[in-house]
Amino acid sequence: MTLPGHVPVMLREVLDLLAPRDGGIYLDATFGGGGYSAAILGAADCTVFAIDRDPDAIARGAALVARHPGRLHLIEGRFGDMVALLAARGVCTLDGVAFDLGVSSFQLDEAARGFSFRADGPLDMRMGRSGPTAADLVNTLDERALAGLIRRFGEERHALRVARAIVRARAVAPITTTGRLAAIVRAVVPRGADGIDPATRSFQALRIGVNEELEELARGLAAAIGLLSPGGRIVAVSFHSLEDRIVKHALVEAAGRAPLASRHHPAALATRPAPRLRLLTPKPLTPSAAEMAANPRAQSARLRAAERLRAGAPA
Repeated sequence: MTLPGHVPVMLREVLDLLAPRDGGIYLDATFGGGGYSAAILGAADCTVFAIDRDPDAIARGAALVARHPGRLHLIEGRFGDMVALLAARGVCTLDGVAFDLGVSSFQLDEAARGFSFRADGPLDMRMGRSGPTAADLVNTLDERALAGLIRRFGEERHALRVARAIVRARAVAPITTTGRLAAIVRAVVPRGADGIDPATRSFQALRIGVNEELEELARGLAAAIGLLSPGGRIVAVSFHSLEDRIVKHALVEAAGRAPLASRHHPAALATRPAPRLRLLTPKPLTPSAAEMAANPRAQSARLRAAERLRAGAPA
């Protein structure tokens, strides 16, 4: 049972690579609409722990918990804190971890959450309920800091132009809604041939900045790799190049496949640590044409997976 309105991306591929087994303990690091959790529970007689920092997601999951008494356990928190969150529940090792990164369909579709420019709403963008909002960032960061954030997290080549426009607009009145911010960005960023809304990259940048998503992802991947038991698997679906780059680096490095430093660099003298993972996807998997046609939000998805090695096993 997946929650109405939620379509889990690359679900078949995630299940094939995660390979749930009876008696296993699995973590859905990004519960969201419960699609991965429900599928894992349906694939094997196993136990699933699921983390989400959004209290609304935890509340929506109550019905799924009721359908799987004793097998599904929801945890409100950040997946970067999974070691402590799971240890508090007596779990120290996992047989598999799944990550479905980015913003959920529920968050995008609810105007009051402020993630999307498709409907006007308060400029919030927080996945949880604490910390600064997107409105706080656009109304307090100076021009240089705003441009840096938009360039780094949105890969927006017109970042300085956008930052200047924001600073000019907020001098007239604080920017508090998604509609006003989108209009400010659209006025200075030309629409590209790809048809993507000019506000897309700036909104992505603010969302990532508000939620510290990239730092959280690096922490979560490191924690998940450390928790995997021998033969355990990690599967991550990302939706933009910044996420995919971090996933690739974490898995490749843990598999002992990271490029060696130049022989002239002091780091070249260091002994490379023994590999902990075996890559299951040397190149990322992408959705099928049928899935992309049925679910446009899947178009940018990239899936990477790896397996925890047994001691002494070849990578």
